[in-house]
Amino acid sequence: MRFVPQFTDGQEFPHALGKVVCVGRNYADHAKELDNPVPTEPLLFIKPATSVVDLAKPLDPPFSRGEVHFEAELALLIGETLTHATLEEAERAVVGIGLAMDLTLRDLQTKLKQNGHPWETAKAFDGACPLSAFLPLSRVPNWNALTFTLEIDGELRQHGEGADMLFAIPSLVAEMSRHFTLEPGDVVLTGTPSGVGELPRGAALKLTLTGGLEVNTSVVE
Repeated sequence: MRFVPQFTDGQEFPHALGKVVCVGRNYADHAKELDNPVPTEPLLFIKPATSVVDLAKPLDPPFSRGEVHFEAELALLIGETLTHATLEEAERAVVGIGLAMDLTLRDLQTKLKQNGHPWETAKAFDGACPLSAFLPLSRVPNWNALTFTLEIDGELRQHGEGADMLFAIPSLVAEMSRHFTLEPGDVVLTGTPSGVGELPRGAALKLTLTGGLEVNTSVVE
């Protein structure tokens, strides 16, 4: 059953889930920890709607295909159609903010990159994008004041701040709209901070976001 976007206050979202547009290496420290160059423009890729699952339910990634790595990210829900948007149009089109995990089959991704092949199979598989409900924008401070965290078995593993993004949210969404028309129901993932690593089987996960969003979930054994 396909994930349905929801708001934390019970408000209904009138559109079906669309594509998920992602950016790689939007935090300099994360690029460095993977020994990748810090980009000078956003590195964009897409996950299909079929990759999205409910973050609040136990995560069941395909461990049989190699190491699964976690990447916690801020997620933006798009409420208006955007094509070649201005910064103001891009900011106005965001109607909710939540949390997501960009799950990655790291062994497979590394092999594909070494061979110069596309790596959608390492990033866009079924279940690759666990996603939370969305806070309405009334609960969200300015973009730079946003903070989010990921704890695994009680240990802080990732801490991200909007102010540390290489490409700030309005400019990132506007840039995405130059390449892919964004439609109501699409979701934007904004990149992960440093601290990524292998997702442990059976682990307890806790994710938090400024504005009162907290998600407690787990990983299957």
